Amino acid sequence: MGLRYIRLLLLVPYLALIWAPFYNRALPDFLGIPFFYWFQLLWIPLGAVLLLPVYWAERRAGPKP
Repeated sequence: MGLRYIRLLLLVPYLALIWAPFYNRALPDFLGIPFFYWFQLLWIPLGAVLLLPVYWAERRAGPKP
């Protein structure tokens, strides 16, 4: 049962990036890179960090018969 809920973490990057009007702006910039670009690039490592607990939970659950 808990495994189902931890899989919801996989929706976080999807929902954060699907709504483009939220991050469709230039400011604040980071090292001269507009917000539009660095926000999307930030989600690459964040997505990996969110995937890690899901992977661990799936691995602990073992194979399904």
